[in-house]
Amino acid sequence: MQINLKKMGIAVLGGDARSLVIVEELAASGAVVNAAGLPADVLPAGVNYFREPEACLAGVTAVVLPAPGVNDKGQLYCPMAPQPLSFTRELAARIPPDIPIFTGVAGSYLAKIAAVSGLRLIELMKLNEVAILNSIPTAEGAVQMAMEMLPITIHGSCAFVLGFGRTGATLARLLGAMGARTRVVARRPEHLARITELNLIPVPFAGMSHYLGEADVIFNTIPVPVLTGAVLDKVPPGALIIDLASAPGGVDFQRAANIGVKAILAPGLPGKVAPKTAGRILAKVITGLLYEEMAGN
Repeated sequence: MQINLKKMGIAVLGGDARSLVIVEELAASGAVVNAAGLPADVLPAGVNYFREPEACLAGVTAVVLPAPGVNDKGQLYCPMAPQPLSFTRELAARIPPDIPIFTGVAGSYLAKIAAVSGLRLIELMKLNEVAILNSIPTAEGAVQMAMEMLPITIHGSCAFVLGFGRTGATLARLLGAMGARTRVVARRPEHLARITELNLIPVPFAGMSHYLGEADVIFNTIPVPVLTGAVLDKVPPGALIIDLASAPGGVDFQRAANIGVKAILAPGLPGKVAPKTAGRILAKVITGLLYEEMAGN
């Protein structure tokens, strides 16, 4: 069923190819969409283009920020814009404090401004619905990277997945289905049991270093330092590490380079490898939440 947002005014500030899909879906749902930080020539018909975010905010009842949000210098993520756009306290003061402001993840700068200005932030990547669906393009993108960088096939390789959260579980299933000998490192007994049920190889976190010498490729999803020091020394030279955790990741990259292990930090894969799918995931959740918001008023 097509959600009807009944001419609700929505500002989309900055963004990438995912944001273009969000703009299209919001406009198709009947919203009046203002956009700044996206090229005018690629916006759908009927979407209002603005050069500056301040003018974009007039009369809106919701704001959509980029999935990567705002960096620590206060700049909106807008790689398609001709010039940088800033999210300042003055800009925040123009936003009514009770309207929803969607972003992927709020970094420290945006979180601080929101707290000071009384803004109502909704971090989409913290919602289970988004995180679970986003794990699909993340897993596919990670495997694509490994296939391009390894001299061997995924089938028959010894693959490690560190962590059995939403991304780790999806990635482990995919690797297993592709014929990799997949070891999954987890702490919780119920996760180790589920890994066994999936016909994968469970590895307790405390014993991880005993098995890493077999690794051809390691995918890390744990956002704290886990592959450091003596643990990294167990990884064979020539192995590949793909760190999917949010920056700064869970790998000592300098130590990895010193011992001849290639390690790559690769956050945000959905927007890079499957922006249309990632945009549709975000758009579906945003329109659903806005519809609930409208119905409750």
